[in-house]
Amino acid sequence: MSIIEIDDSPVQGIPNKQQCAAVAQTLKTMAHPQRLMILCQLIDGPKTVTELEKLSGATQSAVSQFLNRMKLENLVACERNSHFVTYKIADENVKNLIHSLHKIYCQTEEA
Repeated sequence: MSIIEIDDSPVQGIPNKQQCAAVAQTLKTMAHPQRLMILCQLIDGPKTVTELEKLSGATQSAVSQFLNRMKLENLVACERNSHFVTYKIADENVKNLIHSLHKIYCQTEEA
């Protein structure tokens, strides 16, 4: 459990300022619709920029910029395979968050 100090007395279960800042930064990075779309596409496994371009409807340049930003924020990682570079979600917490968002917002109710 996380501990935060309030008036010098630790309280269990409440994240500390550093944890909140890290989560806020992750959410800020994810908050752009195209970046969120790319992360949703990566949930099924690694993809190339070309694949992400087709799936997201964004230009190659835009996809590359979004991926670079997310790479700097450690949300995605890249791997070079002979002629291609593939991207994947680097942080298991981000993967879990995307799964949760999908479950809440994207699943349709069955009739």
